[in-house]
Amino acid sequence: MASIFSKIVQGEIPCHKIAETEDYLAFLDIRPVAKGHTLVITKKEVDYIFDVEDDLLSGLMVFAKGVAKAVQAVVPCERIGVAVIGLEVPHVHVHLIPINTIADLSFTNGFLSLSQEELADIAESIRTAYAG
Repeated sequence: MASIFSKIVQGEIPCHKIAETEDYLAFLDIRPVAKGHTLVITKKEVDYIFDVEDDLLSGLMVFAKGVAKAVQAVVPCERIGVAVIGLEVPHVHVHLIPINTIADLSFTNGFLSLSQEELADIAESIRTAYAG
């Protein structure tokens, strides 16, 4: 059965897209822990990050780097925190989260409730800042 992220890649489920290449996709998390919380995924459905082929994994991080710079250009923060948890969706993904303290990277602090319009505005701003 296809993961929810594979369904997003196939266009079966909408997302607030930030950037896309042949192998990768970045989009806003719909349950963000911070404004600008972005997910970066491989389009190839692989469950566990350490099962990804080396070239695809290194490309994922280079792609995430460009997306992180765009997020940081738009969302005021000290840094972009990176988290790879891999338990919530069985599809490789990297969380890019604007942070000011280490506590901001916690998924136990709760989630923001942003409207679809707010998410669309944030995504548009980050897309505009993305250099690709």
